[in-house]
Amino acid sequence: MGESDELVKVSVLAKMSGVPAATIKHYVREGLLPEPVRTSRNMAYYDPSLVDRIQRIKELQRTRFLPLKVIKAVLDESELDNQDETVAATIARVLEQAEGEERTRAELLASGVVPSQLELLTQLGAVRPIPGRDEETYRGDDVEILRVLGAARKAGLTEGMLPVEILADYARALSKLVEVELSLFRRGVLPDVPAERLPALTEAAVTLSERLVVLMRRKMLVPTMRALADRARREADDDRDDDPAADDDPAEDDPAADDRDA
Repeated sequence: MGESDELVKVSVLAKMSGVPAATIKHYVREGLLPEPVRTSRNMAYYDPSLVDRIQRIKELQRTRFLPLKVIKAVLDESELDNQDETVAATIARVLEQAEGEERTRAELLASGVVPSQLELLTQLGAVRPIPGRDEETYRGDDVEILRVLGAARKAGLTEGMLPVEILADYARALSKLVEVELSLFRRGVLPDVPAERLPALTEAAVTLSERLVVLMRRKMLVPTMRALADRARREADDDRDDDPAADDDPAEDDPAADDRDA
């Protein structure tokens, strides 16, 4: 088969890496993996040496909860050796650079952001224009929030399923969480830590806090959904018990039913 003798199909690469074939193809589309060698329109072969890179991408998604864009930048800048400090420093640098990304209102609308949603998010304080600019401009996390909402719409989550108003509830809940975290940090870290160690500890605290919140939310999601479903079933059963018509036997008032029984 020539060149394809040393390469493998995506199904084999998926088995070797433990990552689904669809995910590998998505990594290729996003530029995190090189294009495969195509021998025909429906036949493509991949370099098996990509297994390590695929697993590292998945690990960064799983443990650091980074978007693919940031992961790509990290992979492009670092060989991602086993020294976690090196990885953490690279990630911090990439995230700092990403914070400088800016988009004007016109650019956001051209990319598919709905004007009414942008206005509502601004009113809620979920996103804020950069002050002092002649043209309404958004930066960093604000741009990423709008991207996430846009991706949700493209995935089929309509306004009715995921209303932007929910971000107000998120903001209130997270505000309380941040107050607790800062209080703990002030009481437990600031008094006993030398000043030169504060930057590293602060970065570690922020990273770990974000990971814990995501993990705990995910862990609580399934049992909470089950509890809500059970409550809905109980309420439906109670409604049936309270409905006298639900206990009536239609056959008792149906003369034709007597004829059928006879």
